[in-house]
Amino acid sequence: MAERTQYEELMRQFSAFGAVRRELGRIMPSDCPGGSAAVLTLLDRYGDMRMSKLAELLSVDMSVTSRHVAHVVDRGWIERSPDPADKRSRILRLTPRGRAQVDELSRRTAQLLADRLSDWNDEEVGQLIQLMARLRASFGDCRTAAPPPVAADTPHSPHHELEHTTRTPA
Repeated sequence: MAERTQYEELMRQFSAFGAVRRELGRIMPSDCPGGSAAVLTLLDRYGDMRMSKLAELLSVDMSVTSRHVAHVVDRGWIERSPDPADKRSRILRLTPRGRAQVDELSRRTAQLLADRLSDWNDEEVGQLIQLMARLRASFGDCRTAAPPPVAADTPHSPHHELEHTTRTPA
């Protein structure tokens, strides 16, 4: 097991990761803010779904999800259709324009990462992918599971700092 100082440094790195997320956000098209990009990405990854499932995957409440969905519907990137199993619910589905937007977001993101990691070799990028996947697996599906209770969760404890710096939507 690693020493406490290593975990503290890891928490600092998590906190600093916000700069990476902000730069990724800056390269997105102006009509596709982060919430919209997340909606499109999740529909692309998981396929058609109900709004409640999308809210769960985004880790936000239904009102926030509804605003994101309205934005992408207005642009013709997704469509809402009645759920055959429950006519009160709607199924969200990417449209061809939405798939094209996902492709553009992916292209921009891949280009930025290629530019920023140009001095990394393929093995190093592969190691980063493996370690990040392993980290996520260690936490399980943290988007849908409640965090485990911690006895000493004070505003100055390392757990509290980590918890509040790593909770971001997909």
